Amino acid sequence: MMRSFIFLSPLILILATTLGAADGRPPNVVIVMTDDQGYGDLSCHGNPDLATPHIDELYADSVRLSDYHVDPTCSPTRAALLTGRYSSRTGVWHTIQGRSLIDPTEWTMAEAFSSAGYRTGIFGKWHLGDNHPCLPGDQGFQSSLVHGGGGVGQTPDSWGNDYFDDVYWRDGKTVPTKGYCTDVFFAEAMEFVEKNAKQPFLCYIPTNAAHGPYLVADRYAAPFKEAGIPSPRAEFYGMIVNIDENVGRLRALLERLEIADDTIFIFCTDNGTAEGARDGGFNSGMRGSKGSEFDGGHRVPFFLHWPAGEMVGGREVDSITAHIDVLPTLLELCKIPQKDGNDLDGKSLVPLLTGHIREAWPDRTLFVHSQRIEHPEKWRKSSVMTDRWRLINGKQLFDIVADPDQSEDVAGINPSMVRQLRSSYERWWNHIGDRFDDVVRIRLGGELDGPARLTGHDWHSPTGGVPWHQNTVRRDRVCNGHWSVEVVRAGRYQITLSSRPAGHEVAMGALVAGVQIGDVKSESVTDPAAGRARLIVNLAAGPASFRTWLRDGEGKERGAYFAEVLRIPGEAQ
Repeated sequence: MMRSFIFLSPLILILATTLGAADGRPPNVVIVMTDDQGYGDLSCHGNPDLATPHIDELYADSVRLSDYHVDPTCSPTRAALLTGRYSSRTGVWHTIQGRSLIDPTEWTMAEAFSSAGYRTGIFGKWHLGDNHPCLPGDQGFQSSLVHGGGGVGQTPDSWGNDYFDDVYWRDGKTVPTKGYCTDVFFAEAMEFVEKNAKQPFLCYIPTNAAHGPYLVADRYAAPFKEAGIPSPRAEFYGMIVNIDENVGRLRALLERLEIADDTIFIFCTDNGTAEGARDGGFNSGMRGSKGSEFDGGHRVPFFLHWPAGEMVGGREVDSITAHIDVLPTLLELCKIPQKDGNDLDGKSLVPLLTGHIREAWPDRTLFVHSQRIEHPEKWRKSSVMTDRWRLINGKQLFDIVADPDQSEDVAGINPSMVRQLRSSYERWWNHIGDRFDDVVRIRLGGELDGPARLTGHDWHSPTGGVPWHQNTVRRDRVCNGHWSVEVVRAGRYQITLSSRPAGHEVAMGALVAGVQIGDVKSESVTDPAAGRARLIVNLAAGPASFRTWLRDGEGKERGAYFAEVLRIPGEAQ
């Protein structure tokens, strides 16, 4: 049967059978989402080199979505998972350049659950904005411990973090930690679970592992190296072994607290493998890896275990599903009403998960794309997907049932299917395009805010060459861009520019430091040996573009990688 595009606005249905704990308490929800771990990076999926016994045990106990898809990169998947909407509709389609900031008007999973009386917590990688109004606390998470940017060691992260004994952000304040990053995030999550064991909670653990750089204790990587697996895949696998141990510890805690049966436990990942397919690695026979429009870039594991909700016992669901389905599914399972007027793209999977399908499951056409650029381009690195077909970049067609490794383009002998899928994409593109010309703005001068701390990670730049990683900053790369900001209150503002974050300044080598925010432009003569420059400007309230420059004695200019903006109390002068 031909499949057509459906705009999916889920109804929250109450099943005839009662799901949940016998005492009527809503179920807890735990979501573990690992980073850059692909479908083949698990022994339960056939990897011959990697043992993941604790996740394998979860796999055996769970309902599994075997044709589950996400975006090919980090931030977009997170935005779609948390909102039930295609990521581009939330303002997120890149991982840097100001395009990883989630629109603050979006209704997130954390907001939905906190409004229903749940305690909500996130522990790990947020990657949807490092300033107001995009922080985890702005988006419904009551407890948080997160690193900055898209990975430990990226520009917005605490300077010098290296996966061990790092400084992270707990509820908006920096705190030193002891131990390996994944261990720290799981330990914090487990403390949150113990503290809230007697009330419903949503515990979201999006690890930064196994994202590069591939740093892990030698005892995890050594067995793989001894087996002849090269670096960095040996370290990548070692990081996954550590994740597996932590999953085991967390599940054991739920059992010890006697809340495992009443907890919806989800394991998934955010995109295809980053390292597992290299150098002869295992990729479950799929084509492509992280960032790819082929299935290896976006088909990933998804296991759901909930004994009280009849979701146990090693059952496969092979219908095509996606990250946009997670929120509507959890809303139905937890009996949380949909927000009025909120148009979701996902569909509740409860009938598939429980087997209580009263009518034929509808044919679906789903979409993913990778838009690692400032402004999205039509058909760029895109996949239009049904249970049977994959249309790649609007041109190549693959029968995924007969040809799961996507090796034979059959577009030439199926022109009508190509036309149908292209037509579905056109409607989808129009549907998601409302925010392509918009920007998500960083807030300056909020009533309760301290200084806004901006970094070059979030510069908008037509060239894309932004200093998104601390290693780029250390090389003092010559580049520039601008931040999109919203001045919340008119007044006097102190702006501090530097080439390194506060406490780690080095000589900027600049004779002149300057800023322009909207129509306001200011420059200051600077000592080249100085590590920072301060300027005072009067700003009107409203949206603006914010650009900086550091100019040396030869007239060469680059942007300040770091800017702190603080409103000065009192009247503008």
